[in-house]
Amino acid sequence: MASIVSIDASQLLIVDMQSKLSLAMQTEAMQAVTKQVQALAKTAQRLSVPLLLTEQYPQGLGHTLPEILQHAPQAPVIEKTAFSACAAPKFNAKLSRDKSQVILVGMEAHICVLQTAFDLLAQHKQVFVVEDAIISRAPTNHANAIARMREAGCIITNTESVLFEWIGNAQHEAFKDIAKLVR
Repeated sequence: MASIVSIDASQLLIVDMQSKLSLAMQTEAMQAVTKQVQALAKTAQRLSVPLLLTEQYPQGLGHTLPEILQHAPQAPVIEKTAFSACAAPKFNAKLSRDKSQVILVGMEAHICVLQTAFDLLAQHKQVFVVEDAIISRAPTNHANAIARMREAGCIITNTESVLFEWIGNAQHEAFKDIAKLVR
């Protein structure tokens, strides 16, 4: 299996980037992760990469952050109560079967992101976990989640790598706009 993101083979999954849940995160870390998720969502939209959003119990944890949602206006938002998105039938119905790669971002890294990653691997998806676009309340939980997902077979990557792997070349029409997102 290739270990580089392909624009034709990938889809972006934004897990539980919700308003009330975000308040439980360390402020600076949450701002940094939100910026990375925005860049990924904006680029996915520009390049027509399929995008899905999940919300964990939105009645209690709020809805997707508006600054994320603005870059994914057409993306399906799947409400769930199970920690793994894959345990929600509506999610599996929306997950693209013809895309072998899932770019995974969101929160919390050690709960919903991790359980979703493991279930996606079980579905034979190639899972790219964007380390600088996932967060947990405690940095130790984030680090543990990364280690577990890497050991399970996920590819650990970062926002800039995904963005530039999607376009593949500085001659791509979106290059200048994407370069501005990472400055």
